[in-house]
Amino acid sequence: MAACNFSIPFAGTAQEILNKARNTVQSQGGSFDGDTNAGSFHVSVFGNTITGSYSVSGQVMEIVIDSKPFLLPCSAIEGFLKSQIGS
Repeated sequence: MAACNFSIPFAGTAQEILNKARNTVQSQGGSFDGDTNAGSFHVSVFGNTITGSYSVSGQVMEIVIDSKPFLLPCSAIEGFLKSQIGS
């Protein structure tokens, strides 16, 4: 069962949001694999790994976090990603 699920609406193209997401994950030392339809990512935060996947449907990026540090709430992950890649 996934640890978190949320949606990030965006303006512009799927490629633009994908570039923002990739840059955000890679700037934190993580890896990001996928295309404008779907993919996966993982990044280390405070020595713990966050892993997840995404899919794009229309103007919405759906994020599923599969694994995260116990003490890091989903709302913090969602807030960070929305501030970095949302529009």
